[in-house]
Amino acid sequence: MSSAPTIRTRPTGATSTMGRTGYPRVVSETGGIIDIKTGASEEGFNPLDLIYASLSACLAMSARIAATKLGLLDRLEGVTAEVKGEKAPDEPSRIARFDIRFDIRGDFDDETRHEIARLAESICTVSNTIAGQPEFAIEIAG
Repeated sequence: MSSAPTIRTRPTGATSTMGRTGYPRVVSETGGIIDIKTGASEEGFNPLDLIYASLSACLAMSARIAATKLGLLDRLEGVTAEVKGEKAPDEPSRIARFDIRFDIRGDFDDETRHEIARLAESICTVSNTIAGQPEFAIEIAG
């Protein structure tokens, strides 16, 4: 009797806590900590930076997955995914556009680099979530 391989999943989620003053501290389900900063000259992440960071990291990892699916991993030297954006000028407050720049290093022609980037965007859970309209299920503790 053979058994299917066990798929291990990583706990996901985050909790932000803050007092009457100061900034939020974000703790991930696995114990990672990020202290949020919002001052223009303060080093650190603000909430929008975290969206850009999530998309950037997901796209970089997804580009490696894409290269693997295309049988090109042995030629991939590295990937950089830079994400910036532009806030919408009107309400509601939101990001109107994401500007994404891939640097896919390795022995590839331009067409192959574009295919890796296109496939990466379709693989990335974060880009798929942003492009969709996920449901928000809000619960109030009390």
